[in-house]
Amino acid sequence: KVRSREGVVKLQAGDEEAFAAWESLCAASRVEYQKIYDTLDIEGLEERGESFYNQYLNGVVKDLEEQGLAVESEGAMAVFLDGYANRDGTPLPMLVRKSDGGFNYATTDLAAIRHRTELEDGEKADRVLYVTDAGQSQHFEMVFSAAKKAGFLVDGISLEHVPFGLVQGEDGKKFATRSGDTVKLKDLLEEAVKIAGEDIKSRREDPEAELPDEVKEVARTVGIGAVKYADLSMNRASNYKFSYGRMLSLNGNTAPYMLYAYARICGIVRKATGHEEGSAMEWPEPAKIVITEDSEVQLIRNLVKLPDVLSEVEKDLYPNKLCDYLFETSQMFNKFYENCSVNNAETPEIKASRLSLCTVSAGTIKLLMNLLGIKVVERL
Repeated sequence: KVRSREGVVKLQAGDEEAFAAWESLCAASRVEYQKIYDTLDIEGLEERGESFYNQYLNGVVKDLEEQGLAVESEGAMAVFLDGYANRDGTPLPMLVRKSDGGFNYATTDLAAIRHRTELEDGEKADRVLYVTDAGQSQHFEMVFSAAKKAGFLVDGISLEHVPFGLVQGEDGKKFATRSGDTVKLKDLLEEAVKIAGEDIKSRREDPEAELPDEVKEVARTVGIGAVKYADLSMNRASNYKFSYGRMLSLNGNTAPYMLYAYARICGIVRKATGHEEGSAMEWPEPAKIVITEDSEVQLIRNLVKLPDVLSEVEKDLYPNKLCDYLFETSQMFNKFYENCSVNNAETPEIKASRLSLCTVSAGTIKLLMNLLGIKVVERL
């Protein structure tokens, strides 16, 4: 532990040997991280590791000292903020430089704030989101408060901590393997794809036959999508119990249910427009809406909520509200389809109207699934 701390101090000070060792570890890590990013279809990331801000750390401490915000405390440099105290009532320090010369997370976070919002070579951000577990809430409250007092923030810039809860096993304890080890994301994703593939196999004419490549890709989409949706459909601030069974269920507020709903609409439109099963999707041109049933009214009322739902999620950052709206939309569409025949509509005008409702419903599902980072499939 002591050697580790000493190594961090050397790294922050620019020691060449420590830096070379650290760079080799980073290179090896990036290779493995990229595999996960590729699996999750994550692109366009710009790396800003903690070490990127090392060049700004001394400047942060110097500015805090000059303003009288950072003072010496037991050999270290600390910032004391109003309203924060230890359990015994003594002021709670926010360390910005340790007694051994090393820097703390708070120093790096303050440097990052300056780079993201103030410095000429920075990001020029007007809104910065910190997505971490809820246990770091006080840390970010103190960092944001110190940044404001130090003048590191330009007026109108918003710093927001976006906390999330814990993922638990079905027994309510920390999500782990049977041996008690922490579950690796790579293993979780592979298991989800495997289970999705087995489910698809069980519903085919020959369950023992090898799945064609295109069907394997569907299984991958379902499995990966199920993991993403299971996480994002829960209130991010709450702990939740993880279950493969619920996650991959074709019923309820799950990714497979939404993927099935989209694929079903694709099949309805193909049949109504005379296109063969397996052909590329061709969505019909928009038509005048003709309302003949109450279920059409209910579906339309739900679809027009989309801008308000997106605005609310952009403001409050609770993606589970997108999932709730998706589930509601799918249910409304099912009621509409049960009561309103598309292929056998009473007139060509009514048929065209109902096809338009199908198209808008499918477009809404696809848009929201894509916002959640989940691909859709036209056949399932």
